[in-house]
Amino acid sequence: MPLYTIKVKWGKELFPNVEVNTDEEPMLFKAQLFALTGVQPERQKVMLKGTSLKDEDWGNMKLKDGVTVLMMGSKEEDVPIEPTEKPLFLEDMNESELATALDLPAGLTNLGNTCYLNATVQCLKTVPELREALKKFSGGLATAGSSSLVPAQSITAALRDLYETMDKGSSLPPLVLVQTLHLAFPRFAEKSEHGGFQQQDASECWTELVRMLQQKLPAKDGALTSEDGAQSSSKQRSVIEQYFGGTFDTELKCVESEDEPPTKGKEDFLQLSCFISTDVKYMHSGLRSKMQEQITKLSPTLNRDAVYTKTSKISRLPAYLTVQFVRFYYKEKEAINAKILKDVKFPLDFDAFELCSSELQSKLTPMRDRFKEHEDSLLEEQRSVKDKKDMGDSIKKNVKQEPYWFADDLGSNNSGYYTLQAVLTHRGRSSSSGHYVAWVRQKGETWLKCDDDVVSAVTSEDVLKLSGGGDWHCAYVLLYGPRILETPIPESN
Repeated sequence: MPLYTIKVKWGKELFPNVEVNTDEEPMLFKAQLFALTGVQPERQKVMLKGTSLKDEDWGNMKLKDGVTVLMMGSKEEDVPIEPTEKPLFLEDMNESELATALDLPAGLTNLGNTCYLNATVQCLKTVPELREALKKFSGGLATAGSSSLVPAQSITAALRDLYETMDKGSSLPPLVLVQTLHLAFPRFAEKSEHGGFQQQDASECWTELVRMLQQKLPAKDGALTSEDGAQSSSKQRSVIEQYFGGTFDTELKCVESEDEPPTKGKEDFLQLSCFISTDVKYMHSGLRSKMQEQITKLSPTLNRDAVYTKTSKISRLPAYLTVQFVRFYYKEKEAINAKILKDVKFPLDFDAFELCSSELQSKLTPMRDRFKEHEDSLLEEQRSVKDKKDMGDSIKKNVKQEPYWFADDLGSNNSGYYTLQAVLTHRGRSSSSGHYVAWVRQKGETWLKCDDDVVSAVTSEDVLKLSGGGDWHCAYVLLYGPRILETPIPESN
């Protein structure tokens, strides 16, 4: 492949070892320059011997090792503020302008089969604690000699910068994040025979992004806990482990030897797997089937391979529960990851109590009792309100949000109750083809469909239709957040 090491001169600065692959689109090279200089790609003018680089192809620009390329352009903060624009009416707006006017968040431009990344980014953006940790991350796009990026640091910095830019409201291409992802994981940069990027598996992308963030975002200080003053002793090394990480208590029992004592252990997880078989119709049963499975391993008492029953129970619930629907399996004949299209229902509100160990169930019970008391009092209040028009005013009181975590374990879930906040879907017949979309809860029953750079409002009913059963979008990765108890604040006399 045509890979060159060139020099880039920008003002008084010279970058001596910049690697360029002319098989890739020039916009990815410009994203690389953005990572080095902070100059947005649309502000860059890249020249070599009087020839300007275009966005769509390399044209007549002939590169070779050691050549010096001139880049002109200034950072956004160096540019004077433009005068206020003339008023724009709704009927005159394009989709992007309309989304801004209607308070819809920014979409992400598809850079050629990058919908798997766009959907993942939009789903993870719904976690406020992750956003907060990214804002505090001060690292930049690190390089390890020449222009090769340090994966974990660069991906963390690129995601932080992308979210910051998205908060300004208009759709944009995730150039730097795509570039850093390609450099860190070359399999995501694979090209098709036509020269464009190949579609990738969104769940794999999700896993790799979270793994990179896990290495760079330190655990949150546990000082901010419950009102009784109890502090959490942070057992986790990163904010990812705190808010996304759970623990299984496991037990292995040999089926073929009654005399062999069971082996107990612990396993950490960052997501749960919902396996789809012919008898699985609901997410809960798909999760439960994974909690008791049969495996084959060497038996120390029988001195041969034997069948064991492995039982898993959750002993730590994270605040944010990721559930992957195992919809793809490898078909050797066609050499593709084929898709299970089966309809598997998932709930908007999920209760994980049944999947937990008896010890954790005991710990969850007090907060669950408080939820029930609160719901009973609301029902009683509704019955006592005779005038239906006054019901809303009666229930609308000043409320406070109770902590959803255990006082000694920041980032945990203390009730087992969850609310769905994001769904990543796939439409198509294999993981390496088709299209990925993010569906995220905006507020209450209002959801947003984030289809690359097109963001539109949908309802909870639309989201529940994503359970599968045909060629429409099928739920692939679900993200549940903690259900938060809101209690009334006593009125002062």
